[in-house]
Amino acid sequence: MRPARFTLDPAFTVGKVNPRLFGSFVEHLGRCVYTGIFEPGHPTADDAGLRQDVLDLVRELGVTAIRYPGGNFVSGYKWEDSVGPVDQRPRRLDLAWRTTESNRFGLSEYIAFLKKVGPQAEPMMAVNLGTRGVAEAIELQEYANHPSGTELSDRRIGHGDKDPFGIRLWCLGNEMDGPWQTGHKTAKEYGRLAAETARAMRQIDSSVELVACGSSGQAMETFAEWEATVLEETYDLVDYISLHAYYEPLDGDVDSFLASAVDMESFIDNVVATCDHVGARLKSKKKINLSFDEWNVWYLSRTEAQVSALDWPEAPRLLEDNYSVTDAVVFGSLLIALLRHADRVTVACLAQLVNVIAPIMTEPGGPAWRQTTFFPFAQASKHGRGEVLDVRVDSPTYETKKYGETDLLHATAVRADDGTVTVFAVNRSRTEALPLEVALGALDLTQVIEHSALADTDPDARNTLTDPERVTPHGIDTTTLTNGHLTAVLEPLSWNMIRLA
Repeated sequence: MRPARFTLDPAFTVGKVNPRLFGSFVEHLGRCVYTGIFEPGHPTADDAGLRQDVLDLVRELGVTAIRYPGGNFVSGYKWEDSVGPVDQRPRRLDLAWRTTESNRFGLSEYIAFLKKVGPQAEPMMAVNLGTRGVAEAIELQEYANHPSGTELSDRRIGHGDKDPFGIRLWCLGNEMDGPWQTGHKTAKEYGRLAAETARAMRQIDSSVELVACGSSGQAMETFAEWEATVLEETYDLVDYISLHAYYEPLDGDVDSFLASAVDMESFIDNVVATCDHVGARLKSKKKINLSFDEWNVWYLSRTEAQVSALDWPEAPRLLEDNYSVTDAVVFGSLLIALLRHADRVTVACLAQLVNVIAPIMTEPGGPAWRQTTFFPFAQASKHGRGEVLDVRVDSPTYETKKYGETDLLHATAVRADDGTVTVFAVNRSRTEALPLEVALGALDLTQVIEHSALADTDPDARNTLTDPERVTPHGIDTTTLTNGHLTAVLEPLSWNMIRLA
């Protein structure tokens, strides 16, 4: 196979990576919270019931902003149920997932969890604009953020949280374009409600950052028209519009599945175009950025039957996809797509964090372990900080049913503040190694620090409770850098991280 090639030059950049690009998502769904991050009585649990083995893996994963409490769950959420003495909190039916919510883990516990993850973990709170509205949103904001001296802020203090939570980043509802959403609205209805909520929240604190709901996917019939209508109502009041996208192989079409990032990049480009069109019509110099606050590989076709069969259990096993090497390569490619648009995608949340379509799995009373998707995210979060360089590949191609002719190579590169460069690359070929040649131009780089690859002779290999380390990244020692020219070979069906200094 002929080599894939690209050139890196410090004069040609995309933009600075916002740390929020490496966010995640905790929803009251399945076992994400209960027996996931929170399991009183577990051998590793602290006094607050948080699993230390999970906390260690969350820190290793490197997540930043953590969105909460949903997701579809938020459209029936009463924040008041989740605060105060735990033994006085009500049990409620959750219509989104046909389960029962105990509220044993709530707002205060979420903030305490973030603090234990570390200073990089930032709250990203969603308000309920499905079954509730402006009043409840600003009451939650006042309870969470006002220092003291009002009934709501003093209530928080009385509940044991003297210091304000300092939540800066807020989602104005969730997937309100979706007919499945409790309180689903038209774009005009939602746009007006989001605008009024944003205006009220800014009256309390003008510095809050607000995310308006965009389309739940590019395939929605109302896509683009939804964004345009919502932004015409909210353009000067919000900072971001959201995108959600999940990918799975359909009808055995693995080749198209491997090219899923083609759709993700198209989705991003189309939302940017819509945002800028509305801005132009409004004669505004403001740029709306993108919050890709739900993304992942998700075997969604299995979910409807799972949920419809439930009879209001508490924290059932739901959406516990077990990821293969193939899934991890697609996942890594989605990460590359986000980095390639770091100029406009400044928030992104991997959905979700633990157990539910997650990079971390747990067994109640037992161990926690890393899924195959854990590794690309952890590597990108650790080494993908800095300036994204413009990467335009010349690659061999292959034919896909869904996206037509597609590059075998998908790649990006990030230059850190210390001058080191990390290349992230995926080889989509299932059968052939892909030679890679990179011209480094004016970059002052002389050595390969590391070439790490995630690949396996069995594309269906995965990590499980009984074999939690079946798949891990391995080193490649044949990659060279000579006279400003990088040469590597990317194994078939592989995620690669190549670090240069």
